[in-house]
Amino acid sequence: MFLAARELRFARGRFTLMGIVIALIAVLVVLLSGLSSGLVNDGVSGLKSMPATAFAFDEGTITDNAFSRSLVDGEQLATWQEAEGVDQAEPMGVSIVNGTTDTDHQVDLTLFGIQPGGFLDPAVSGGTAVGDDLGGIVVSETAKSEGLELGTVVTLDRIGLELKVVGFTEGQATFGHVDVAYLPIDTWRLIASNTALPGAPTAEQIAALDYDYSSVVALDAPSGTDLTAIDATAGTMTMSRTEAFNASPGYEAETLTLTMIQVFLYAICALVVGAFFTVWTIQRKGEIAILRAVGASRGYLLRDSIAQAAILLIGFTAIGVAAGVGLGAIMPDAMPFDLEAGPIAVASVLTIALGLIGAVLAVVRISRIDPLTALGGRQ
Repeated sequence: MFLAARELRFARGRFTLMGIVIALIAVLVVLLSGLSSGLVNDGVSGLKSMPATAFAFDEGTITDNAFSRSLVDGEQLATWQEAEGVDQAEPMGVSIVNGTTDTDHQVDLTLFGIQPGGFLDPAVSGGTAVGDDLGGIVVSETAKSEGLELGTVVTLDRIGLELKVVGFTEGQATFGHVDVAYLPIDTWRLIASNTALPGAPTAEQIAALDYDYSSVVALDAPSGTDLTAIDATAGTMTMSRTEAFNASPGYEAETLTLTMIQVFLYAICALVVGAFFTVWTIQRKGEIAILRAVGASRGYLLRDSIAQAAILLIGFTAIGVAAGVGLGAIMPDAMPFDLEAGPIAVASVLTIALGLIGAVLAVVRISRIDPLTALGGRQ
């Protein structure tokens, strides 16, 4: 560490400039990590918060936006409810609608039709849960920013059906970047069947309804349960909850785009750090050769150079992460941004590790320096 510390003090200007570049890369990594987490939560937090372990879609449904394309009937639902190895199976309807509140404010909602009192029924932070009120909806807590509050009546466009906010979920519940509204599955079926009449839904309308479809069957099954045979019998295709994220609108395209940007950013970090230490190693070739001539081992010089890179990377990455977290804290609410410790820690470790790899590749030439170079010898 003697040589590394001495050079850091001697060439502090050059190392500071390099450190600023590393810090800026760390800031970008943190911001991209927060944006990625925010987009994921904004796209599928409604699914992430569900206790379901898997979802059964109608067989042959295109996986892109499958929740909106799939329709399973009562027989398929009954097959899953009677299947061995499945603890719970309930119908779930999914559709995105437009509406207007009683204060003439336009809102978009993703309707999740669920069985009242079932295992999909969300916990509420205020008001009441989905129950016997056919027109009652429990909406995402983030919908409060759209002007929704307990008692607000939302009238769906074109059909005129009235839904009343009776509760709010605990935390964010969104799907396809739209706030989720949980409502009884029978009310969802009334809307999906195009038989809903203007005004609040009534028990008479539900009784006259001849429509036993739902979008998917939500499943609760022990980990490792083989659902293939049941799929074949029911005529469905099953996705785990994580796999079903890709069935939400735009999820896969968004996450792949951000992942590609992050990968290129990590590669840039490794190349920039590697290029810096390559030039730095060439400039101090004479000093290193002298140390080799007086007995310094190759391992010692390699460890010294790697320690120098580690001090630079760890110190300025920490500064960059702190700056990125600070910037993330002041992001506007309209931006889907969510700082999570896990992704930020992973991104920081990757930045440091890839930077060290670039530095190692650059300083490995140290092991090839001949001590005779320091004495003016010729090969």
